Amino acid sequence: MTTNDEMQTALAHLRTTTRQILPLPEPAWDDFADIWQPFEATRKVVLTAEGDTERHIYFVLDGVQRAYAVGDDGRDATLVFTYPFSFSGVADSFLLQQPSRYFFETLTPSVFLRSTFRQLDEVMLKHHAVERMIRLAISHTLAGVLVRQIELQSHTAEQRFRTLLTRSPHILQLVPHKYLASYLGMDATNFSKFLGSVRV
Repeated sequence: MTTNDEMQTALAHLRTTTRQILPLPEPAWDDFADIWQPFEATRKVVLTAEGDTERHIYFVLDGVQRAYAVGDDGRDATLVFTYPFSFSGVADSFLLQQPSRYFFETLTPSVFLRSTFRQLDEVMLKHHAVERMIRLAISHTLAGVLVRQIELQSHTAEQRFRTLLTRSPHILQLVPHKYLASYLGMDATNFSKFLGSVRV
């Protein structure tokens, strides 16, 4: 992203997303828009490692990313995927400014807008509307996390697979299936079996 036109297009996507959460008054939007900088990464780049403190909040313009944890056995568990046009990064580490318990990496070449904790904190202190918008975004995220926790604990593997296909059918083309299997809490063999037999 090198031109002013590209930056304005990126900010237009950001504004559309924030409006869906909470429309911001013009002065608040202007200050909020000013804190973002373009950033790009190639595929399979770890942007935040376990033990690092997340320094940035990201807004995804292109590409797919995932957050994942690594168990004592060395196997990783995919926690969440992000793709255009959504906020991304290790949210709890960023908001609390404490070491991350997870990794955050790009799965494909990715283009972002990103801002620092200090920049976001300053604009939230200045504009109550920005703080409220961020709080609502976090609330929606928490609600999604709780729904996913219920699914992992009380649904069968096939039910989880069907829910994924119903909610995000496009994800099969975006994300390698081994990561989708990890996200659903099943092994790759079962995922392949469901892929061949389940129709939604």
